[in-house]
Amino acid sequence: MTSRPTRRALLRTGLAASVSLPLVGVAQDTSGATAAEGNGKKLLVLGGTRFVGPAVVDAAIARGYEVTLFNRGVSNPQLYPELEKLRGDRNTGDLDSLRGRKFDVVVDPSCYLPSHASEMAEVLGENIGHYVVISSISAYADVQESYVVDEESPSGIITEENVGKVTTIQEVMVDGGIYYGPLKALCEQKLEELMPGRVTSLRPGVICGKDDPSDRLPYWVKRISEGGEVLCPGDPDQDMQFTDVLDLGGWSVDFGERGVGGVFNAVGFDGKVTLQEFLHGCKVVLGSNDTSFSWADEKFLLEHEVRPFSEMPFWLPAEAAHHYSPQRGIDSGMTFRPIAETIANTMAWWTATRDASYKWRYYGMAKDRELDLLGKWHGSQE
Repeated sequence: MTSRPTRRALLRTGLAASVSLPLVGVAQDTSGATAAEGNGKKLLVLGGTRFVGPAVVDAAIARGYEVTLFNRGVSNPQLYPELEKLRGDRNTGDLDSLRGRKFDVVVDPSCYLPSHASEMAEVLGENIGHYVVISSISAYADVQESYVVDEESPSGIITEENVGKVTTIQEVMVDGGIYYGPLKALCEQKLEELMPGRVTSLRPGVICGKDDPSDRLPYWVKRISEGGEVLCPGDPDQDMQFTDVLDLGGWSVDFGERGVGGVFNAVGFDGKVTLQEFLHGCKVVLGSNDTSFSWADEKFLLEHEVRPFSEMPFWLPAEAAHHYSPQRGIDSGMTFRPIAETIANTMAWWTATRDASYKWRYYGMAKDRELDLLGKWHGSQE
């Protein structure tokens, strides 16, 4: 029997993927966001041109903010030509362009190191109203006593020695990314320590939608759109949780605008959604009437060395699975767009940016591998 890795070993590359994976092609400015009448407030995005950043920018523009971007000017510099762009580099400590600037809200999707959190608090602290940092559910400790994980659950711990192993954003994935989550927890703690009561830490799960730099949700959406028999993993009633990037952008601006401080699980939905319900939802939204589902059990998948969460995105063995409660966020005003909208947006983006020659890179299963496993699964049931 194949040994079963811990939850963190299964999740760390999945949830940290956006750190190391480049966008496929160039980010498409297709949100259609319309600028509202100016509200007289200023919002700073640290980054702003890759995946989460544009969702934040579009949400802020729609609320009437005067938006400024701070980044190196390397990733998708053609986006938002009308916005003010300040140049600098968190890796080198080049933050001079931010000194003396005042903002009502700061949204930080690019904070991975506690030193970066400290430096940003030192430069901006007294000149800003509220600070929103995009963290991760990977910030939780690897082992949880309860199936339900909420904001009171323990965070991951990292030694000073291991903190010292990571000095740049690009090094977050050193040693297989095992420090990614605990470093996120340290960033949250450092920001709250230096700007008490003025920090919101949003902990998303797998972030999905337009410009997704991974193949996690796109795998299922594209696979079901193709029709035919689909190999599905494990328990059909396993929780399916993800974070729509447009929701995350909206929550970032909203919580910052209202000054709602604290840590929030920014993942899932208002109510349980199972993996089976999600896959059938894809079938309905995409009109894939000839799609059928064959559910292979966990024992079979592990015996045939199917890699949880990578070959089968969103699937985890039962002992490693958890439900991340979004109730605190819901009680504070967090709402979720329909899952059907995420499915449709993902398919539209895929169609617009990837051609028939595209092959799954880090997530998803090759067609011949799926066919082979389906044959073996049916054979084992005879």
